[in-house]
This record gives sequence, C-alpha cells and structure tokens, in this order.
Amino acid sequence: MKKVAVVGATGYTGVELLRLLVNHPHVQVSHVTSRENAGTRVDAMFPNLRGFLDLDFSAPEVEQLAESDLVFFATPNGVAMRSAPALLAAGVKVIDLAADFRIKDISLWEKWYDMQHACPELVEEAVYGLPELNRAAVAGARLVANPGCYPTAVTLGLVPLIEQGLVDLDIIADTKSGASGAGRKAAVAHLLCESGDTFKAYGVSGHRHQPEIAQTLSKLADKPVGLTFVPHLLPMIRGIHATLYADLKEGQDLAAIQSLYEQRYQHEPFVDVMPKGSHPETRSVRGANICRIAIHQPQGGKRLVVLSVIDNLVKGAAGQAIQNMNIMFGFSESTGLQSPGLLP
Repeated sequence: MKKVAVVGATGYTGVELLRLLVNHPHVQVSHVTSRENAGTRVDAMFPNLRGFLDLDFSAPEVEQLAESDLVFFATPNGVAMRSAPALLAAGVKVIDLAADFRIKDISLWEKWYDMQHACPELVEEAVYGLPELNRAAVAGARLVANPGCYPTAVTLGLVPLIEQGLVDLDIIADTKSGASGAGRKAAVAHLLCESGDTFKAYGVSGHRHQPEIAQTLSKLADKPVGLTFVPHLLPMIRGIHATLYADLKEGQDLAAIQSLYEQRYQHEPFVDVMPKGSHPETRSVRGANICRIAIHQPQGGKRLVVLSVIDNLVKGAAGQAIQNMNIMFGFSESTGLQSPGLLP
C-alpha cells in the first residue's frame, strides 16, 4: 500500500483527487493539506467524503509530506516549484497538477505566468504527463507535470494527424469549458448570475495554455506548429469540448483517417474513437477519465474537423494525475479509474 498526500485539497481538482483516491485499492491518503483550514475535518468541507476519508486538513509541512511515497500538488501555479526540490531529495515522487513544470522554455513560462521560476533546474527533468504520448517516460519519472485540461483535449484530438504529417501546421482550436475550470475561488465573473444563461470567449489575444499545446505539437511535428487557440466559458459545471480545424494535405481520405485514429488509440484505455459521423457530448464523459473523439470532413472538402470531449476535472486533471501515478508505481493503468460517465 502506497501513501499519497494531496497538497491544496480545498479546490475542485483537490476534492476530485480525493474522490477518486479513496476507492483506489493500492493507495492510502496520508495527508490532506490546507494552511487556512488546518485542523478542520476534510469531510466538514466536502460532505461527499463522509465515511470515506477520516482525516483533518493539516499544514503543508515538507517534513510530514516526506512520509508519503508520492505527493500531488493541486495548488495554484507557483506553489509546487517551491516544495518539489526538498520532496524529491527525500525520495518522494511528485505530480504537479498546476503549470510549474509544463513549459520547458523558462523565459516563456515566466512571461506567461508572471513570476520567476524557483527551480528551473528541475523543469527539463519533469516528464509531461500525457500517458498516450509519454507512458515510458512517466514510468521512470520522479517528477510529472500533469497537462492542463484544454491541452489534454486538444492534443489528444490532434496527435494522429501530427504524428503522420497529414495536415498543414496552421491549426485552429475552438474550445469550451465548464465553470469549474476556473477553480474554486470567489470572483464576480463566476457568480451564477454572471456566468449562467450566457456564453462567451475569453483570452482571445493570448492564453497560457496556447504555448503548452504548441510545445507538444511542435515536438511531435519536429517543426513549429501555428496554433490559434480560443477558449470559451460555458454555463455548466464540468466538461470541455474542443472543436479542432486543420487542412488536410492532398490525397487524404476520411475513411483512412478514421482507421488511423482507431489504430492509434486502440490500446489506450482512456481514449474512445467514436464511429464515423458521431458527435461526442460532454455529458458522456462527466465524472469519467475518458477522452471521446470524432472526426468529420465537411462536404468532403480539405478541412478536417476533430471533436474532442473530456471532463476537465478528471481526464483534464485529477483522473489523469492518478493515471500517471498508476504508471509510476507499476499498477495497472486503469486502477481506480474505470467508472463510466454520469448520466443524466
């Protein structure tokens, strides 16, 4: 039985981690931290965990966290990088669900996240935790950068096309997310009367997930990828829908591309390539660690449209982190993650 700790467990990603971990057969949650709520029972804040987790929040002290085999950081950007060096030195594995170790170009990271990196020497070592691309590296990693939610949906939707060089590298990612993607914090823009019964784009001039996605796709293509990334806020709690547009090179056939996707992902437990003509829905993945993908070629033209849906809190965050943990510990990859989506 492995001991794991969750730092920053009072956010939506943190409680989602706990929801999934408490039923995992091979791990024990040893510490759940929150400076502000230290000494308060976890199930007093999150009553869905009553009867499943008998712990109080504790302060995030490195000495206590070092008693665990692995520490998840479900914290704001800039927190994990300050504690990771000491934990790694103590032999503890680390999975960061924020962005501290995702972007390899330190100056680019500092530009987008508006802070100085505390441990740039660890960024190159960190493995980008998208198992469908980096499974072998994750297995041997001690530090994993869990991908962002938008990057997960967009990247998985495009991987087969980029790997095989089937499309021009000027791509549009039109993405939509439920409100939980903004985190569990007080903000006027996230009040029900502000975000309900409306729909809007944001971050059109620039969003920090754009360089993360471009980094991964450019590495796959072995050349720079042009990416127009536009996120939107949907009036719902969970889910991401990515509609991806790419122009096919000459001589490509939709049936062959459908077959390519099916073959590329046939052994991936958490990617579902749907039948030709399908339109995946966010509700079909709610609460599940799955990415559902469908491919279209409108009017048989040169433009390919890929639809990719995930639950931003599961495959886009906590579920993928546990998937990475399973790989790092040598467990079956799907352990604790085999629940279907929630309907209705």
